[in-house]
Amino acid sequence: MGIGTYLALASVLFGIGAAGFLTRRNMLIQLMSIELMLNSVNVVLLAFNRAYPGNHDGQVFAFFVIAVAAAEAAIGLAI
Repeated sequence: MGIGTYLALASVLFGIGAAGFLTRRNMLIQLMSIELMLNSVNVVLLAFNRAYPGNHDGQVFAFFVIAVAAAEAAIGLAI
């Protein structure tokens, strides 16, 4: 699979997450939509990391995005 396939998947996921965030009033649903958008960003980062295997910046940034998502999940559980 080429990088275009991953980018198309990520854009669809980000669009679903953005639509869910903008249309729903429930705060937990909005947090889940943000999680979906963060996961789409991870797909893009890892797709570019796969396209350029000598550079591991995509994996490092994906690790930090996962850390932010875990903190957001903890906030969602606290609510």
